[in-house]
Formats: sequence, structure tokens, C-alpha cells
Amino acid sequence: MASQDDQDQGVDPRTTAAVAAAEAAGPASGENVRIDSWIWAVRLVKTRSIGATACRGGHVRVNGERVKPAYSVRVGDEVRLRHEGRERIVVVKRLIRKRVGAPIAVQCYVDNSPPPPPREAVAPIGIRDRGTGRPTKRDRRELERLRDLGGPGGFGDGPAGRPKER
Repeated sequence: MASQDDQDQGVDPRTTAAVAAAEAAGPASGENVRIDSWIWAVRLVKTRSIGATACRGGHVRVNGERVKPAYSVRVGDEVRLRHEGRERIVVVKRLIRKRVGAPIAVQCYVDNSPPPPPREAVAPIGIRDRGTGRPTKRDRRELERLRDLGGPGGFGDGPAGRPKER
């Protein structure tokens, strides 16, 4: 239950409870937190196994060194993670072992990452509107023609880069 002082100062009791949960998610004094577990807990990767695979593949660096999944992370370490075509650079502020909500997870690190690349505004080729039904023969040929134009074969080439038969 939130105290009267918290309510007087305008602190949201849910935020206070979430911070308490994050504190409980942290390791006991003297315990270590694995890097694969930490990057999962602060929501940099979706699953812990993805975090472990990224470590094994050399996509995770702590203070400039490639690390294994069992590496013990400490407060103040700089973690670089290459994931989904983007590099995330974070500095560890708090160690947590269990996965917590996104607003609390953000408080566990300082994000020094470059901004993400802008998303493409152009719709991908070959996507049909929902509910339009099965494409007609004419629609299918037009889609194939569009795919061939954008492919590596260039203009007028058929599948596998061969010229179309006439």
C-alpha cells in the first residue's frame, strides 16, 4: 500500500510498485548476472536464447570485448548489441535478473544508440489488398512482371536471369 507521503507528492503508486518489483528482480548482494539474461531482462532481445545465440555469434560486446553468454555484467559496463540490423549501445545502470515491464527496464540502462534508420514509406511490391480475392491470370502476370523488374536480372529478364522466350 502506498504511503500518504507518496500520494501527497503525486507519485503514482503503480510506478512505486513497479520499481519495488525491479528491485526484487535484482540479484542478491554478491551475486552475478549473466549478460544473456540481462539483455533479455531489459528487453533488448525477445528471448534469452536469442541473447545467448547473439553472444555466441559475436554480436554482443562488453567494454569492447566479445563475450560469452555466461559473462558476468557489472554496473557501468558498456554493452554493444547488434540485433535485427541495428546496433544498440547501452550503459548498465542497474542489474536485474528477471524480466520486467518496459518502463522499468528503461531505467536499468542509459541508451547511447544512434537513432534507428527511417522506415520505408513505399508499400512493398506484390502485396494485395485484403478481401480482394484470388488474383486473376492478368493480375498474376502483372505481379510477376513487377517482380522481374525489381529483381537482380534487370529489365525484361525472366526467372533466373534468363531472357524471356517470345
